[in-house]
Amino acid sequence: EVQLVESGGGLVQPGGSLRLSCLASGFPFEDWGMKWARQAPGKGLEWVAGISSHSTRTYYPDSVKGRFTISRDNAKNTLYLQLDSLRTDDTAMYYCVKSDTRITGIDTRDPRGQGTQVTVSS
Repeated sequence: EVQLVESGGGLVQPGGSLRLSCLASGFPFEDWGMKWARQAPGKGLEWVAGISSHSTRTYYPDSVKGRFTISRDNAKNTLYLQLDSLRTDDTAMYYCVKSDTRITGIDTRDPRGQGTQVTVSS
């Protein structure tokens, strides 16, 4: 059974940083692309970063490019998302997603974790 457990969320001031982590289990982590998505209150799920299985390729939408950095440690079965220069509109629940379909974009068939809340507020 695929299990994805996110951590690292919290309350941060605008301009601040956070590092999210996702511990994966139940599948060969090193064989799969992974991604992060988020959902703000009252909005749909939004893709924010993707990474290939051995970190050779990373992808970001324009809304976060240059501020967010996705990475992974296959030896630790862990996915990361570094959030820098945070803005109030980055407030959302952030989800770790296994890319069963593709590394970019949203596909509801992709398994995801329970999420970790990021709140950006002064």
